Amino acid sequence: MFSSTVMAATTRLISRLTVVTGGGSGIGRAVCQRFASEGATVVVADISEESANQTLSSLTIDHKGQNHMAAAVDVSSRESVEKLLTNIQCRYYQSPSVCVNAAGITQDEFLLKMDDKDFDRVIQVNLKGTFLLTQAVGKALVACGAPKGSIITVGSIVGKVGNIGQVNYSASKAGVEGLTRTAAKELSRYGIRVNCVLPGFITTPMTDKVPEKVITKITSLVPLGRMGEPAEVADVCAFLASDDSRYITGTSIEVTGGLYIG
Repeated sequence: MFSSTVMAATTRLISRLTVVTGGGSGIGRAVCQRFASEGATVVVADISEESANQTLSSLTIDHKGQNHMAAAVDVSSRESVEKLLTNIQCRYYQSPSVCVNAAGITQDEFLLKMDDKDFDRVIQVNLKGTFLLTQAVGKALVACGAPKGSIITVGSIVGKVGNIGQVNYSASKAGVEGLTRTAAKELSRYGIRVNCVLPGFITTPMTDKVPEKVITKITSLVPLGRMGEPAEVADVCAFLASDDSRYITGTSIEVTGGLYIG
């Protein structure tokens, strides 16, 4: 009984074509690796093609039919996102049934000092980028009459509670949550589920820039007493991508170690 349950869990994404933006590092890379280990074919998309290829080289090919690829994409550009979807469809003769919007950036500064350029760039990548990919994948799935799909957005706990020095980032992630709920309402009639993952403070290249004393202070506030790992966010994404979450849409799942538990 135990072994069959484990086997079912590790093969629940077999035959799924998935696309992950921000797949070149951090949470995106962990999601790609987790999806591949569960049998999915993964399109690793990133602004850096070199980083995407590094992730590609780390992916397992243990299941029949797996055929991963890497692609460069600028999620803030409609032309680039549409080109990505076209390239996927030309290579696989189908649209991805799962997508994860993990591309994201920070440009931190205090509210009174932030310039328009840094505010706009974070909104363009984090919020508009999520909109463009969600729209493109949604359109493709509807057009081909796919019976189901799962779109996963990556927000942040700071989109709910705010964070000093991150007015642009917290605004963009709050927007991602609103986009997720609205997309879930609009796309449910087509069998497409849309859910959001809200990471807390996760050890990624993005947090490498945070001073050690700040990390220590943050960790002291986390009930579980540590930073999270990208793989722990990927675990939730794999659940939302699979049929295990077939009756879940329009929700946000916090992966925070209990931070800001209330």
